[in-house]
This record gives sequence, C-alpha cells and structure tokens, in this order.
Amino acid sequence: MSLIVVGLNHKTAPVEIREKLAFNSNEAIKEALKTFLQREGISEAVIISTCNRVEIYVYSSETCNYETQNKNYAEEIIKDFLSEFHQIERNTFENYLYIYKDKEAVEHLFKVASSLDSMIVGEPQITGQIKEFYEIALSERTTSLILNHLMNRALFTAKRVRNETRIGENPVSVSYAAVGLIKKVFDELSKKSILLLGAGEMAELALRHLIGNGIKNVYITNRTFQRAEELAKDFNGVAVPFENLKEQLIKTDIVICSTGAPNYVITEQMLKEVMPLRKHKPIFFIDISVPRNIDPACNDLDNVYLYNIDDLQDVVDSNLLERKKEAEKALSIVHEETEKFFQWLNSLESVPVIVSIRNKAEQVRQEEVEKFKAKFKDLPPELINSIDYLTQSIINKIMHSPTVALKNNCENKEMLIFSARRLFGIDNEEE
Repeated sequence: MSLIVVGLNHKTAPVEIREKLAFNSNEAIKEALKTFLQREGISEAVIISTCNRVEIYVYSSETCNYETQNKNYAEEIIKDFLSEFHQIERNTFENYLYIYKDKEAVEHLFKVASSLDSMIVGEPQITGQIKEFYEIALSERTTSLILNHLMNRALFTAKRVRNETRIGENPVSVSYAAVGLIKKVFDELSKKSILLLGAGEMAELALRHLIGNGIKNVYITNRTFQRAEELAKDFNGVAVPFENLKEQLIKTDIVICSTGAPNYVITEQMLKEVMPLRKHKPIFFIDISVPRNIDPACNDLDNVYLYNIDDLQDVVDSNLLERKKEAEKALSIVHEETEKFFQWLNSLESVPVIVSIRNKAEQVRQEEVEKFKAKFKDLPPELINSIDYLTQSIINKIMHSPTVALKNNCENKEMLIFSARRLFGIDNEEE
C-alpha cells in the first residue's frame, strides 16, 4: 500500500502556473475526482485547490501491485491526469511539482492543515478549506478507510496546534495589526464609531476586520463624495462630506486614514481645536497613507493615539518572530501525530497476519487436544481442563515474540510480514 501527494504551491510555482492547474469550483473538483478514480491503481483520492496551492492526495492499495511495474507509477498517473484534465502539456508544470510519499506525505498534510506551510504561518483559513475539500471527496465517495482517517487526523492535528500553541494569536498583516492595536485601547468596540478617511485597500481591509469585531457605527469621507457614498453602501455606513471632516472628528473614536493627498489632511492645530469639544475623550488614528496624511505632532496631544504604516509594520515583524517560535512547538505536534498515524497504518498491515497466524496455531492446538482426548477417553474433566489451559498458555508464549515483532514499526515491515506468512504457512490463505 502507498500514500502519495503530488502538488505545487506559492513556494514552488508562480501564480501563472498555479492558476493553470487550479480547480476553480467545487463542481470542477467533483468532476476531477470522478475522472481520477477511474484510473487503474487508484483506491482513494482528495483534491485540495486554493489560491496558493493545488495538491492531490492518493492512496493505492497493495492489490494494485503497481510498484512491481514502476515504482513511480502513481505519481505518473497524477501528472498525466493534471495534464489531461487541464489540457496543458506536462512539461509546462512538471518542474514546479513536489512529490511526497508515505510518511513524508502525511507530515506534509499535517503541516498544511496546521498552517505551517502557508504564505502567512498561522493563518486559520487553510484548516477550514481542507475540511471543505475533504467533505467534497466524502460526498463523491472517493475516500475510504485510509484517507478518511488521514484527513480526520490532519484536522485533529490542526486543532491541537491551535489550542496548544500561540501560533495564531499575533497578527501578521498590517490590517490585522491595526485591529489588534485598536482593541488594546478600546475594550468594547460595539459602542465605538469609526471614520474611514480615503479609500485605500489596506484601510478598507482593516475596516472589514473591525466590523467583524463588533464595530457598528461606520462613517466614510472622501474628497469625491460619490466614492464615499459607494463605500458607505458597501459597509452599511454613512457618507460624510469631506468639508465636514473636523465636525465628524468630534464624535468619532477611531480614524483610519488612507488618502492620496500630498500633505497633512489632519493637523495638530485641528486636533487642538477638536479635543476640547470631545471633552478630551481618547481618539485613535491609523495613518496608512504614504506620504503620511496625519501630522506626527498630533501624537504629542493628550488622549490622541497615532500609528503610521511603519509602526504597524514593526508590530507585524515582531509578531512574525513570535509565530516562528510557536511554529517550532507546532512542528513537534505534527511529528508526534505523524508517528501515531503510521502506528495505526502499520497495524492495519500486520493485524490480519497476526490473526491468521494465531487462528492457525489455535486450530492446530485444538486438533491435537482432541486427538489426545480421543486416545485417553477416561481422563477426568479437571485434567482435561488443565491440559486445555496449559496448551493455550504454550501457544500464547510462543506467539508473543512474533506478535510483538509484527506490531512494531520497522523499515523492512513489508518483508517481515511476507516472511511471517511464508514461515507460518498462510501465504495462500484469505485474511
């Protein structure tokens, strides 16, 4: 039996290659799975396709016997399938692929599910995506015992990493860092108001995160009022004329600024006039503009908190270092769960053989006891019971060492199982 993954990701392939191999809808994945499972030698399959990776996980049972024909048979099937399904030549993508087998394949999946292989280590989206792709495979009946257990253990490993490390706690994008800083100043965001000044992409993303964290009172201003109205509609907010900026600052708790202005839009003098009218309640500014649109001198005023793009990047860089430390802890969990999976997988290979050997030994024992009882018919029941117990004990002691050897993990496990079948005369028996 064999596990294999063939794939590419943001580290091995540029976007123009990834997009050619992407499965762009759930329906495309369903069609691909149905087509792929028709290939000879493929027992189970799961396809994972995101903006940053495309991977096909495959299990082939030993009954396929492909390794005797070509040890790379399964990976060749996957490459051919990708080429045919997407109608592109193999030589356009083959050099960008990575291939992992057996233990390396399992460890890779556990890393992916735990977000240790993501563009942003610790981002939580990939775990949910893997669950979604696994559910598609389940619905199409392209998984069975092995990949079902593998996918469930991958999700369990990701949960352990999330619960036992702090890998996802520190924001590593500018927009998330902005939200993290704001939450340190304001405990209850649902009662606060926010003003989006300008229409920069990062500012909009930060606003989305804040709305997700409970912000309800949203105001948007822009030099082009029509653009402010469009954004207000998108965010269920209120458009404010740009000339009313000063009045809006009086009743706003948080300001995210991202305009294309060449000079300061908010000045120290403006805030000196605004703060008394606010009764000096705290106001939080995030200036993502380059060049800066909020006068740095504003940060010297009482109850004014001003962060610019470099401040946010410092937070991100610091958090990235923390995540790297947590990633080391996460890797130990991945290694541990990989070993557990292979203990389970190896038991599947050896258990039928152990059962067959023990059944044969028990059959021989019973036959010999019956011969003995037939020869000595007048033996008392107590003695017969003692003989039965004694022979069972002998069988158990003889079978102990072979059983332990077959259960243990070792590099030559397949050869050991083959030899045990031959030695005990069960090589032609049904298991």
